[in-house]
Amino acid sequence: MKNDRSRTEDLDLTMKIINVLHVFLFTLMSAGLCERLHDEAYKLKMDEALLTFHNELPYNISVLYTSDYCYKCLYQPLATVGNKQQNVSVVIRTSFRLTLRILPVDTNSSLCSLSQTFEEAGHYSLRMRPSGLLNDVTCSFSVDKSPNNAYLPLLVAFLILAFAAVFWAFLPYIIRCSCTQRLKNHICCQESRHTMESEDATTEPSMHQNQPKSTRLKSLDTFRGFSLTVMVFVNYGGGGYWFFDHAPWNGLTVADLVMPWFVFVIGTSVVLSFSSMHRKGVPRLQLIRKLSWRTVVLMLIGFCFINYSPRDGLLSWSWLRIPGVLQRLGFTYFVLALMQTFSPHREIPLKEHHWWNPVQDVVLYWPEWLFITLLEVMWLCVTFLLPVPNCPTGYLGAGGIGDDGQYPNCTGGAAAYIDRWLLGDRIYWYPTCKALYHTTQPFDPEGVLGTINSIVMGFFGMQGISAAILSKCTRDEGFIPVNKNLWSLSYVTCMGFMSFVLLGVMFFVMDVKKWWGGQPFIYPGMNSIFVYVGHSLLGFYFPFNWEMRFQDSHWEKLFQSLWGTALWVFIAYLLYRKKFFLKI
Repeated sequence: MKNDRSRTEDLDLTMKIINVLHVFLFTLMSAGLCERLHDEAYKLKMDEALLTFHNELPYNISVLYTSDYCYKCLYQPLATVGNKQQNVSVVIRTSFRLTLRILPVDTNSSLCSLSQTFEEAGHYSLRMRPSGLLNDVTCSFSVDKSPNNAYLPLLVAFLILAFAAVFWAFLPYIIRCSCTQRLKNHICCQESRHTMESEDATTEPSMHQNQPKSTRLKSLDTFRGFSLTVMVFVNYGGGGYWFFDHAPWNGLTVADLVMPWFVFVIGTSVVLSFSSMHRKGVPRLQLIRKLSWRTVVLMLIGFCFINYSPRDGLLSWSWLRIPGVLQRLGFTYFVLALMQTFSPHREIPLKEHHWWNPVQDVVLYWPEWLFITLLEVMWLCVTFLLPVPNCPTGYLGAGGIGDDGQYPNCTGGAAAYIDRWLLGDRIYWYPTCKALYHTTQPFDPEGVLGTINSIVMGFFGMQGISAAILSKCTRDEGFIPVNKNLWSLSYVTCMGFMSFVLLGVMFFVMDVKKWWGGQPFIYPGMNSIFVYVGHSLLGFYFPFNWEMRFQDSHWEKLFQSLWGTALWVFIAYLLYRKKFFLKI
């Protein structure tokens, strides 16, 4: 009997403790102090924040949202919060500024709206309560837990890379000042031996004495390598930062700069190489064979490796896509090289002075400029005059929920219509606008119509003022917005100007002043095909990639992206040392 009584007392004590804990937990939840419990239920990841809605109104409310980066987009449902002091927590993305709209359920009358930039790992609260006036509502926003500094990893990485670059630049002087006398003597002996060997070599007849020095531009290889290095970095995730990814539709990010730089380098290389072959008297038929072979090989490589999967092999019929990056680069090269082949070789006089000197490249190459102008007129006519079923003529928007949801199936306008007409469904089904604009139609950023402006991009450079006029220096409100997906005219002129400036600066620093040898970008620049194909095929395998363990910040993701990029630069350096260059 005594044991039974003791067990009963223990059970009563346990139940009292449980009741006290229930009351304590309820008090915590009412006071809004249980962020730790939220974290245990769902651990916030990179670029995520927690937003809690506290409804003190006597009726249920709906919360709608839209991203400020989404042009004229419809509001989307975010949460429904019950009445009588009920709370609802949601996880939101912090990449772009959000606009929230609060309204009663089943009505369209807005109670309040809020435009706010949320930050990574922050905990926020939005309280809706009566204001004391008739039918008036007060919405108050507060920060319950301070967010992380999402850009701190980027700052640390920049400082480390900057220190490494400065250290590498001053390394020869450091070695010269700190080496021992024995090492100095050894170096001097080696230098003397090399000097004697070179003097002996100069006294002997050599069949290489009369050969001209290589006129290969280091700046061009370095610019190509710099573009490729940035491409590898952004393709490997860019540390998870939104500005290292492609813009959802209109606008410009770092990832949108890379391919136009490549196209610009192609145009410059075509002029230099074909001019050199013209001077050597290479027959036109041989030039045509050369450019045709390179075009076919580039397009075949691009077609095979973008459709590769471990299950299906080289051609994955489950997601077969006909257009692609290398296909566009190959066709652009073909048109530019063919145009250069059939144009008469002309040298621009540098010492003669005429009134038309500022525009002498246009005057001397007027047939080529006429051809490019006709191409651009064709792009403009097709883009703005071609009727597209169930879409407004000249539409340049993303469709989906954009433009107030009026044209949900018109993504890309005429450009997408031509691709579907020519290529069917064998185009890109996951465009960059799909997530933000909720689009359902395929759109290929390397499609047929955009290739016209790719050719234009490869032909001309400095046209920056026209880009400002066409875009009105805005993201969405210009005559022709800057848009990488469409390769719009404003995008091409803007990128042409930027490429011209970058290549000009590199040319002055490297080929004129000899201040920099192009390291380390010159290494991938001289093996661009190998690095591009290699990083695309092996990018999901170790050691270039691995399953991340710390997904709550940018630290590991940024390290992974930089590590994969550095590995390919190092591989290119080893190939450079071995004098292995993959050429087509």
